[in-house]
Amino acid sequence: MRGSAGFSLIEVMCAILILGIGLVGLTQGMTAALTSSKESEIQTSAALLAAGQIEALRAEPFINSGETEGDCGEGLGLYRWKQTVTTTSIDGLYDVEVVIENSKSGQSIFDLRTLLFDPPAPSLDSTTDKSRSEKSKKRERSKL
Repeated sequence: MRGSAGFSLIEVMCAILILGIGLVGLTQGMTAALTSSKESEIQTSAALLAAGQIEALRAEPFINSGETEGDCGEGLGLYRWKQTVTTTSIDGLYDVEVVIENSKSGQSIFDLRTLLFDPPAPSLDSTTDKSRSEKSKKRERSKL
């Protein structure tokens, strides 16, 4: 009866092994969750930066074709942007692509592409024709 009153050394070692395996799994799960959270934060920041670049381009009085690049500013040293504006076959329509990269590795983090319309400036001849037609209409009204 004395031998069956407590746990044996083998039972205690098995319990510690099972507990250890469970703790390792829990730790790896938490590490994966934190990594995923950080990656999500980076993707969200990059998406907001790309959208901000397109909004800044939209706020300009006119759009020029070409490629520009720059840093994202203080506190965002991890990011660098490249913006490419190309004309399309439709007059006044531009294809805009903004790529956010990791400034250290150069690896692309986020790519945003859109179309922007900047109405072409009216030609001098059409403006002159409009003013002539308005003057002729005024003359006709004054004769009546």
